[in-house]
Amino acid sequence: MIALFTTVHLALAAAWAGAMGYSLLVVQPKAERFFAGRDGEYEDFLLVMAHGNRWKVVPLIAGLLVTAALARMFYLLPVYLLAAVIFANVSWRHWPARVFALPAERPAFRRALRAQAWVMTMLAGGAFLTGLAATSGLF
Repeated sequence: MIALFTTVHLALAAAWAGAMGYSLLVVQPKAERFFAGRDGEYEDFLLVMAHGNRWKVVPLIAGLLVTAALARMFYLLPVYLLAAVIFANVSWRHWPARVFALPAERPAFRRALRAQAWVMTMLAGGAFLTGLAATSGLF
């Protein structure tokens, strides 16, 4: 059973890190270039892209926590809890404030979000690699 939980866990971690990496490295830079000079449209696009995502990520984080515990990878729990705290900040503090931000404030909100997204990506990717290495007998 532990092998099953480990496999599910690693798949979830890889999916989250991969999705975040793709967004940060591909989608966001292309969208920024596409909407160059049209800040209002760019912000509207970002809002549409972000809408509803928290209710996909919350169960994903819960699944990572549960499968890490069931796979006896307890050392990963603090990593996912830290990522969850950052995600909660982004979802319930950053985005609501950003919706009401003045156009001059938007670049600072974008930088703050990008920094937090990179930290979550590194946490998820690092947890995936650590879990993979540990289950492969590398340490």
